Amino acid sequence: MARVKRGVASHRRHKKILKLTKGHQLTRHTLIRRANESLIHAKFYATRDRKDRKGEFRRLWIARINAAARPLGLSYSKMMAGLKRAGVDVDRKILADLAVRDQSAFAKLADTAKGA
Repeated sequence: MARVKRGVASHRRHKKILKLTKGHQLTRHTLIRRANESLIHAKFYATRDRKDRKGEFRRLWIARINAAARPLGLSYSKMMAGLKRAGVDVDRKILADLAVRDQSAFAKLADTAKGA
């Protein structure tokens, strides 16, 4: 059986890790062990924060809808309940966009919510 030298494979693997940790600070992009740790944590944070981003946007949309509804005499919860009772199916993302870009359309929806 021929002897297998593993230098090439491990060097290739190390280069791959160092390439992925480019931009990390201090030894986290130069030393293999530290870079591997850094990469494991970075991938964990990326996965976790992709999920968290969805909740952050939802909170932003709710804040925008509430801020636009208050001058029209509605709170966020009353507006959403009124729209639901009126049978208007508009999601928070679209409502927040209307609140920022098209106040007249948002005011019409607020009147619909008040009526219901």
